[in-house]
Amino acid sequence: MVFVMGFEGSANKISVGIVDEKGVIYANPRRTFITPPGEGFKPNETAEHHKGKILEVQTPKEGHIGVSISKGPGMGACLQVVAIVVRTLSQLWKVPIIPVNHCIGHIEMGRIVKKAKNPVVLYVSGGNTQVISYADKRYRIFGETIDNAVGNVLDRIARDLKLSNDPSPGYNIEQMAKQGKSMISLPYSVKGMDVSFAGLQSAVKKICKEQKHSVADICYSVQETIFAMLVEITERAMAHVDTNEVLIVGGVGCNVRLQEMMQNMCENRNAQVFGMDDRYCIDNGAMIAWAGCLLFQYSIPNGIPLHEATITQRYRTDSVHKLSKFFNVIVFFHLKSIGNKHYHKKK
Repeated sequence: MVFVMGFEGSANKISVGIVDEKGVIYANPRRTFITPPGEGFKPNETAEHHKGKILEVQTPKEGHIGVSISKGPGMGACLQVVAIVVRTLSQLWKVPIIPVNHCIGHIEMGRIVKKAKNPVVLYVSGGNTQVISYADKRYRIFGETIDNAVGNVLDRIARDLKLSNDPSPGYNIEQMAKQGKSMISLPYSVKGMDVSFAGLQSAVKKICKEQKHSVADICYSVQETIFAMLVEITERAMAHVDTNEVLIVGGVGCNVRLQEMMQNMCENRNAQVFGMDDRYCIDNGAMIAWAGCLLFQYSIPNGIPLHEATITQRYRTDSVHKLSKFFNVIVFFHLKSIGNKHYHKKK
């Protein structure tokens, strides 16, 4: 039996997960660095948080034959904390290190959870906004943001609105948007298959200073505009690759309104959308462990040399290739409870 322990710490969450070759999750605790309203999280402060919390999310090592690391993309200081821990454990336990692209960890976790076969993937998180599809032994990016990622935009807007960061800025925008009644005209910028959010972000900042609109109406308008842009480029990608499946992954992907808008589009195309909740969309160690488990079985059974276990802040999804078996494995997903109460809590 193959067991892999995965370490995730690319942004403000630190998590360690254990997964076996059948996709059974044995542990997946997570801790989140939360800052006061109106403030973002700085790399050095977040890294210090991860240093103090990584031992809290440690799990028993018995029976594990590999440790996988979120190599990137992400915040350098945070990734470095995890890399040091993984290199140390690899030497102490005499087990191989398996590097995982953070984005592909999200995608492969989504595919196994929802059993999607050949979907167009909308990957939306704090640091990434991409429309992706698999072709010729690698995931291809059909469209992406040309400036800021959607999660980062929502975070900054939440700061302008002085919304709480607990449990996350995007979640609190989503809740406020449910009370919105009036649509405010905001820049809608789709350029071919790419999107731009800089103009919208600047417009919202100006609106916040004018104080002519309610916070609820601003949140409602922001969501409707941004998500409409994302649905548009996703539908275009579906037509291009001729698929009837959409998989939404990444932290922003658990937004219910985004899933509803995508569902409406898919119904018109006789297609199916696969959306997930915060257990799987939000960064977690299990997704790194699962991707690492697949890599261990089908690509790098001996892991990588210790000196190569480094980080890459800008590790693009389409730079990982020649792993056709890795990307075409679909098995059933199970959650095995072993008293891990942290897994079901919003952290």
